[in-house]
Amino acid sequence: MPALQAILSLLEKSAVGYRQLAHEPTPTSEDSARVRGEPLAVGGKALIIKAADRYVVLVISAARRLDSGKLKRALGVKKTRFATAEELLDLTGLAPGAVPPFGAPILPLPLYVDASVLANERIAFNAGSLTDSVIMSVDDYRRIASIEEVIDVARND
Repeated sequence: MPALQAILSLLEKSAVGYRQLAHEPTPTSEDSARVRGEPLAVGGKALIIKAADRYVVLVISAARRLDSGKLKRALGVKKTRFATAEELLDLTGLAPGAVPPFGAPILPLPLYVDASVLANERIAFNAGSLTDSVIMSVDDYRRIASIEEVIDVARND
């Protein structure tokens, strides 16, 4: 699990406190919240988005949904879409649902984080697989995650 090892290495090198969990496969955000024992809102849902001619990592709270109009405005593009499973595998080596909420040095893509994620004290996320999760403080996440920009793209419903 190269992504998991890279994440754990980054956390250790940065002297960040965290909790690692190995668990049953969790294909949905609701499943992940249940096995982690954390509220759904704490989940950091990482999406790979194609914005015009480039790909980005976008992280939103698992309790929220993406507003594509807000995303287009925030990124200054006319067209966005989710990466296909094949594109995701080519870009990251990961399956859908396994993407961690990091850009470089974990994933070779710019990282955008919705304000909904930073409103929590903790962030919990799948760490490169559907069976590994990490829970850490949002303050530490913000410090080490190399965030390109904090944006407001989650729907308020």
